[in-house]
Amino acid sequence: MNRTTLSLITGVTALAAVTGFAALNPPDTPGTGSVEAAAQLPVERTTLICPTPSSSDVADTSYTSFTPVTQGAGSTGKAQLRPATGKSADGDGKDGSEDEGAENEENKESGENGENGNGGNEDKDKDGGDGKQAVKPVLEPKEPGSPATGDTSGADAPALIGTAEGKFAPGWTMQQTTEVAVGAGRGLLGINCTAPDTQFWFPGASTASGRSDYVHLTNPDDSAAVVDIELYGKDGAVTSDAGEGITVPPYSSEPVLLSTLTDAPQEDLTVHVSVRSGRVGAAVQALDDTLGGDWLTASADPASSLVLPGIPKDATSVRLVVFTPGDSDADLKVQLSTPSGLITPAGNETVRVKARATTAVDLGAITRGEAGSLVLTPTSRSVPVVAALRVVRGEGDKQETAFIPATRPLERRATSADNRAKGSTLSLTAPMAAARVKVTASAGSEGGTPASETYTIKAGSTRDIVPPVPSGLKGPYALTVERLSGGPVHAARTLEATAQGVPAFTIQTLPDDRGTVAVPRADQDLSVLQK
Repeated sequence: MNRTTLSLITGVTALAAVTGFAALNPPDTPGTGSVEAAAQLPVERTTLICPTPSSSDVADTSYTSFTPVTQGAGSTGKAQLRPATGKSADGDGKDGSEDEGAENEENKESGENGENGNGGNEDKDKDGGDGKQAVKPVLEPKEPGSPATGDTSGADAPALIGTAEGKFAPGWTMQQTTEVAVGAGRGLLGINCTAPDTQFWFPGASTASGRSDYVHLTNPDDSAAVVDIELYGKDGAVTSDAGEGITVPPYSSEPVLLSTLTDAPQEDLTVHVSVRSGRVGAAVQALDDTLGGDWLTASADPASSLVLPGIPKDATSVRLVVFTPGDSDADLKVQLSTPSGLITPAGNETVRVKARATTAVDLGAITRGEAGSLVLTPTSRSVPVVAALRVVRGEGDKQETAFIPATRPLERRATSADNRAKGSTLSLTAPMAAARVKVTASAGSEGGTPASETYTIKAGSTRDIVPPVPSGLKGPYALTVERLSGGPVHAARTLEATAQGVPAFTIQTLPDDRGTVAVPRADQDLSVLQK
């Protein structure tokens, strides 16, 4: 036999062996095997917006950043908080190159890397290509698990745009806390810096006498955003063209005084911010001449059942503001979640909310010295609503105000970044079923040893917790709350700082940090080659 014949026989034998193996071991038929659940993987990029803190010359503002250590996160990354000065991170003053813009759009549309904050522009540490000076970060965290702080003072402090990548992105939390000694809105104003979005609902705003409310709109991207602001009072929509088509330039912030959008004062308003193009961070700064002030953040998305957690036990006045954006009236059952379970407040068992009109109910000193959270559920058919509480502490000319919007449940984890050795109270509510949670106190920004405790929340109850404090604490520290088992948990943190006899305080709700995203598993399927 010649070599050609031998090679041919060898090739046919090998092909037969492969074919025989394939016949004995055919590929799994699609759909016949078990389907693995999508993997929960850490997000790789997060964008946060901190609004302009104050217009007062005597305002002192601190920023506290914290990223909890997340299993599966990468070993590299960075996080930076920069002023919204109209310039990109590299300081070129332009709206980013065409290549960068195309890359950003691709990142927004792709869920591959998983971003908390729906996209964002690329930050750089270097100077711009034309030699212009880069914008100096206000704050740069060094490692996950350790708080980083920054501060500013006066009326010239700008809004801030933060981006975190890699190991700093999952669960990144930023707290802005401002102390104002005198004047309108004096007291403690706090806000968890929020992710940019395209729609926000703010029940609880006002244009009444003595009240100055501003909607702060901040654009974190390299193209202009166009925004509409709609107001709804007790009689429905407030007619005005002034809130239409507001342009927010790239990397900049615009405060809008609500009283300029309506001719007549409104005691209770719901503000709807919708974005025609781009995306923005949005928050309402509510300043009162006598009752202090605070930030009002957006309510959870419209839903038929809502939880508003963390009413201070010594609240002297609680006002509920509800709005339904649909065309149907809503009838809601009002319940107070207490340490012993759900109760119905006498005289306020239900509330009827007219379609597309704002309804307000004074609940008085509803907590009566006990921890409490408000639970709203439909009495019959389900109609989506949004809601918030205005909470007042103190008496006479020593009163202070804070707001509690309805909040999403804590499914896995949430973090409060700015806590002090004294004055922090954590409120946990399990409206449906009992739950177990773990609360971890990080080291302080300048030292300390982390500590943790596990708590059980009874079904239908609210529990106020004086959180664990790190031993040897120096500087502010973070609290991370993890749901271990049981039903959904809603959480809020109250921070107190009494000044000149005024019980100054601020409340931040703690929705789930969405530090992980579901990524479907994919495997090779060779059966497509047989078709």
